[in-house]
Amino acid sequence: MAGGVKKKSSPGPLSRVWATLRKLWQEKHLILFKAEYTILVASVLWFLEIGINIWVIQKVAYTEIDWKAYMDEVEGVINGTYDYTQLKGDTGPLVYPAGFVYIFTALYYVTNHGVNIRLAQYLFAVFYLLTLLLVFRIYHRTKKVPPYVFFFVCCASYRIHSIFVLRLFNDPVAMMMLFGAVNLFLDGRWTLGCGLYSLAVSVKMNVLLFAPGLLFLLLSEFGLMRTIPKLSLCAAIQLLLGLPFLVENPIGYMTRAFDLGRQFMFTWTVNWRFLPEWLFLSRYFHLVLLATHLLALLLFALRRWKRPEESIIELLKEPGKRVLLAQKLTSDHILSSMVLILFTSNFIGMCFSRSLHYQFYVWYFHTLPFLLWSGGVKKLAHLLRVLILGLVELSWNTYPSTIYSSAALHLCHLVMLLSLWFAQPPAPQGEKAKSQ
Repeated sequence: MAGGVKKKSSPGPLSRVWATLRKLWQEKHLILFKAEYTILVASVLWFLEIGINIWVIQKVAYTEIDWKAYMDEVEGVINGTYDYTQLKGDTGPLVYPAGFVYIFTALYYVTNHGVNIRLAQYLFAVFYLLTLLLVFRIYHRTKKVPPYVFFFVCCASYRIHSIFVLRLFNDPVAMMMLFGAVNLFLDGRWTLGCGLYSLAVSVKMNVLLFAPGLLFLLLSEFGLMRTIPKLSLCAAIQLLLGLPFLVENPIGYMTRAFDLGRQFMFTWTVNWRFLPEWLFLSRYFHLVLLATHLLALLLFALRRWKRPEESIIELLKEPGKRVLLAQKLTSDHILSSMVLILFTSNFIGMCFSRSLHYQFYVWYFHTLPFLLWSGGVKKLAHLLRVLILGLVELSWNTYPSTIYSSAALHLCHLVMLLSLWFAQPPAPQGEKAKSQ
């Protein structure tokens, strides 16, 4: 070396691994509490879930509810019936959009015309594991929830395992695609994300509960004019998927696949058991719930999602033409805000739903920890949050539902909704630095 100066050699792979292991050992008591260890804890739980799903499939009896009906419905399409009013199964008419038909037609052929139930269960176990990967990636990107909570996101829920691998509902397929879309939004791939979101809606329209939050994010990110093409893409995908059925009977397809006025049976309700049946079935009650749902969305959009000093008119403009420039937030804060808006939009819909059936639990189950740890009530300590998760799980596992289980579920929803209302927006980087 010139001048006799020696360069310090960079540590080799073994040295880096050893340093990482030493850090893990030194902070072993913090692994379950520090968000930076999300990947480690999530990886352990994910591999554990492989064994759990195999055990559940092999040891717990499969229960037939809708799978045979799904197969009968898609078999009608395979046999050449494209009139939605003529497609039905054991449990009633086909009431899902066209994406459901294509996906479950593929499952029909893969499972030997729907007869090979065991193979279908393992396919849904794959869907479950893919969903967990997508959910864990969201939690890793946002760094909002301590890793110990992930145990409650997967291993601890009997009902969720049942919905996936013991009941084979279409709800998990829609939610798997939804979480894929959320990951694309976090990556900044908005067009592709909107496409996948629309595909999720085409499997089951409950995914529309995320739509108000997504619309707000699109307007915030692009303004009105640049949002329109993305909304058009969503609509075009629905049109393309439904085209064979729209050509045959457009009114029949739209009224069956997107029936917003569908009447639910009181027998299966999880959330309104404490009401008399006549009130549960009342159209006036449904209108009150719809009005309250829309009011809650409007209040959150105007007072919690939007910055106080920013008007709705400003939100419609392209970001570069707005008077108020975007705040300089950390990456974690930006991603967390995006996810919070989407998850809150869906959660509000769940709170004011006309009825929740047992399989609907998967509509918001994986979002609950994020919502709880995003709340603004400081007294909502870790133990109370975990207790709320447990009480929600207990409410969904009570079959048949009771007055007390339904009331407990609403109480948990109310606590969470109020906690989200009192949540403070993230501080800009400059203000954060000053406060520290």
